Amino acid sequence: MKRGKIQHQFPGAFEEFRFEKIHNVTFDSPLSGSVAVADEIAALIQKKQDEGKPCILGLATGSSPISVYKELIKLHQEQGLSFKNVITFNLDEYFGMRPDDLNSYHWFMHENLFNHIDIPAENINIPSGTIAPEKVRSYCKMYEKKIADLGGLDFQLLGIGRTGHMGFNEPGSNINSQTRMVILDHLTRYDAAGAFYGIDHVPTKAITMGIKTILKAKRIVLLAWGTNKSEIIQKAIEGKLTPNIPTTYLQNHDNTTLVLDHQAASGLTRNKTPWITGNCDWTDEDNQCKAVFWLCEKTKKSILKLTEEDYNQNGMSELLNLEGNYYDLNIKMFNRLQNTITGWPGGKPQADDSSRPERALPSKKRSIIFSPHPDDDVISMGGTFDRLVAQGHEVHVAYQTSGNIAVSDDEALKYIEVILDIDSKNEAFYNALRNELVHKEINSIDSKELRKLKGSIRKRESLAATRYIGIPDEQVHFLNLPFYESGKVQKNPPSQIDIDITNELIGKVKPHQIFAAGDLADPHGTHRICLNILFDSLAQLKSQSFLKDCWVWLYRGAWQEFEVHEIEMAVPMSPEQVLRKRKAIFYHQSQKDSVMFQGSDDREFWVRAEDRNRASAIRYRELGLSDYQAIELFQRYHF
Repeated sequence: MKRGKIQHQFPGAFEEFRFEKIHNVTFDSPLSGSVAVADEIAALIQKKQDEGKPCILGLATGSSPISVYKELIKLHQEQGLSFKNVITFNLDEYFGMRPDDLNSYHWFMHENLFNHIDIPAENINIPSGTIAPEKVRSYCKMYEKKIADLGGLDFQLLGIGRTGHMGFNEPGSNINSQTRMVILDHLTRYDAAGAFYGIDHVPTKAITMGIKTILKAKRIVLLAWGTNKSEIIQKAIEGKLTPNIPTTYLQNHDNTTLVLDHQAASGLTRNKTPWITGNCDWTDEDNQCKAVFWLCEKTKKSILKLTEEDYNQNGMSELLNLEGNYYDLNIKMFNRLQNTITGWPGGKPQADDSSRPERALPSKKRSIIFSPHPDDDVISMGGTFDRLVAQGHEVHVAYQTSGNIAVSDDEALKYIEVILDIDSKNEAFYNALRNELVHKEINSIDSKELRKLKGSIRKRESLAATRYIGIPDEQVHFLNLPFYESGKVQKNPPSQIDIDITNELIGKVKPHQIFAAGDLADPHGTHRICLNILFDSLAQLKSQSFLKDCWVWLYRGAWQEFEVHEIEMAVPMSPEQVLRKRKAIFYHQSQKDSVMFQGSDDREFWVRAEDRNRASAIRYRELGLSDYQAIELFQRYHF
């Protein structure tokens, strides 16, 4: 990719951008976007070096900029980019956080960037989280003055929170705010809860660079990846300027670019409802489906009740001109949706499969269900899993990671004490583990032995669930991919070793079907990393003859669901199957009730899954299809 400033490319007529108030560029992936941003930063650093001047960078933390920092490290190590003239100012830090705490932004920046480049230590500026409360105000003024004395920030890198915050400038922040102490929004703390092993441990305050300071930067680039950022990105780019969404203040900055992937950009009008902008490719049947299903939602009508007037009044007259007749279009869309429904996720034997989601042959298929954690299989597709087994297919489950960090210390302690009650031979070993838990500091990394115990807890829960569904233990595979085994929320970079483990299983089973978690919310989250490892594996194995007959189906996890126009297979569940799925989830006792990574949704996983599956059934009913108890949804991945 060419080095230098990110250029805005208009893929179509200017009219399609008329709702947008901030310059933005969409990339095919977080990696390609990160490479472009790193190239721009590198070019700026080099330019300043050539001029004999320092380069003043404002830096952000969080998952979004990690790939940018990796690319900068690569440029330093492989192309000799020097950071000796760089002076950095970080946006924020949790108040009360020691620099050596694993969750401090001081630790984050050194772990992800500073320890790997040649920046002088005295050029690094990160707000201190250990300033005495009575000195915070004077400290913040000093931080501001230091930036101002250097002529301000040449480049500010930003992420965006789901509240629309920049740094820790939460909703309600004033446009003239400067570096200060803030109270963190509840949603912000919820989003950080996973890293802190529960929201109770997330700090309530932080020191943050202010809006006014950020807007003084000569150049601003904001990163946003994944579907969970799409809603707030749409509001930031297309919404009115409001302190309730601080990122909208960037509408006042004349040199800002938002760098997005397709998922983060999916909520923008030109992507979500392109017919409103007048720039829709109606020859694309996916656009037709998206528009018709949107129209049903807007008019609160089922597909077959839509009228010519409905289409004309909602910017779809061109579609009618192309199709010729509104009712024929209704029938076409109805049939497309109806053909996604099947009670035979492995294909119906001896049936015409021309309009079915899956092939009839071979009648008995080998299937692999890839599950990122040791419960995603039953949470996300437990009903389909159950049906595949009941219909006689050879079903394998591959648990990609151990899931050990999601087992609470209290849960582990319970198992240790049970073992101590019955196993005196290894008493010293288990007492050592017990002492580790009893005296453990918050956020410290578990020992390898403790992580092994926690992984074993999840392994045995998984086997209990798969036995209940009815598959032999030898068809359950615990891959324990090495990238996950960091002992921290932040994982190690995936490597060829992870891909080789996946290659070995696929080559051994030679599946006709693969099911995998298709969550694209967080580019550095376990689900997405596991999916990318699978995609890399398939790319490496694609010359194998058995893969020519293998179809890959993506499911969504507990956090999100497919849009209707994205669905290619819908598997209905009876009331009895819903209960069987619930029971299978219940076998994962360590993840029930109060769990480690609940997210911003305080419902239990089984409730969340049932509500989502029922909502899918309701959506199908509202579009004019049969009324099912629940439906699990899938999208096919073509490789």
